[in-house]
Amino acid sequence: MFTVFHRRRKFMTRAAAAVAMLALAACDPLAMGGGGPSINTSEPVPVALLVPSGSGSTTDEHMAKSLENAARLAMADLSGVTIDLRVYSTAGQPAQAASAAAKAVNEGAKIIIGPLYAQSANAAGVAVASSGVNVLSFSNNPDIAGGNVFILGSTFQNTANRIVGYLARSGKGRILTVSAQTPAGQQAQSAVARAAAGTGASVVGNVSYAMSQNGVVSAAPQIVSAAKANGANAVIVDATTDGALPILTQLIREQGLTLDVVQLAGLTRWDVPSQAAALPGLQGGVFAMPSPGRTQQFESRYTATYGSAPVPAAVVGLAYDGIAAIGALVKQGKSNALSGAALTQGSGFSGVSGIFRLRGDGTNERGLAIAKIQNSQVVVIDPAPQAFGGAGF
Repeated sequence: MFTVFHRRRKFMTRAAAAVAMLALAACDPLAMGGGGPSINTSEPVPVALLVPSGSGSTTDEHMAKSLENAARLAMADLSGVTIDLRVYSTAGQPAQAASAAAKAVNEGAKIIIGPLYAQSANAAGVAVASSGVNVLSFSNNPDIAGGNVFILGSTFQNTANRIVGYLARSGKGRILTVSAQTPAGQQAQSAVARAAAGTGASVVGNVSYAMSQNGVVSAAPQIVSAAKANGANAVIVDATTDGALPILTQLIREQGLTLDVVQLAGLTRWDVPSQAAALPGLQGGVFAMPSPGRTQQFESRYTATYGSAPVPAAVVGLAYDGIAAIGALVKQGKSNALSGAALTQGSGFSGVSGIFRLRGDGTNERGLAIAKIQNSQVVVIDPAPQAFGGAGF
């Protein structure tokens, strides 16, 4: 079906899909969950890292090693804090993740980083909830967040807040959303609606499309018609560069939805892979992305240290972020450094892709830049915020 970038590494697609798994049962927020055990900050802090090794999948083995590498890179950057990192295999399975989490806590772990897959993260959180140990999952699925489970992955809500806020300030606040007929598409649509409610923008309509080539082709004229009929001056799409995005954007451009009519915007990364910037339908479009300078610095250091690039960097870097956050809290010297209250400090943390902070509901906020595709190049037109409460938030 959608094969524009079929030569991308298979594990990139699988990893991206893994952290975006939806429609799961979240662990119930427990009153005892998220409290966090007492720690001695003058001694090495036992931290468990749950990775998907042991499944027999080359993709999982590669990802497991990459996540451990990133965590150890972060440990080397800590000053005045020593982490006792203990690595546990989950085989990418919820039952084994639950078992590994319980074993880690029994062996003294004060906090858990991982697992990668949403169902496994949910299972791990439930398994150790009664201990008060918190779980910093690599998932970006808000359905599993809550209680003692926090998600580190950037969510649709993060991106929607940034994109919608930018459009509203630019006088492009009458928004038509375009979403896939999938759980992820429904979540994207809802994220834009929530973002609009807080900015003064308005969602004037939504067009959904079936995840097939015929479904996308059929949706294109509906999108153009709906945008014109509802007076939309911006269209936000949820499609990805390795999915419907190339075909969808090209068709709606050809059918009259040009830049002088609406501003095209995306909820996904349009800079991955790099050749996506040359797609005709994306020219003039805007999207949100992590601070490119921070990301490039991480990729360069990782490559210099381990001899190959972290792929995909957006996922691998989450292990660095988890250790960085723990290190920053432990350095404050408080015995409750890993409690839910400490993890959700308003000032947040500095990570691979910029600033981020964890929320009390288990989700997160991340500082994102606004980029535009201009002449087949990715150009940052509104830099990522450097602190919470500033521009972009």
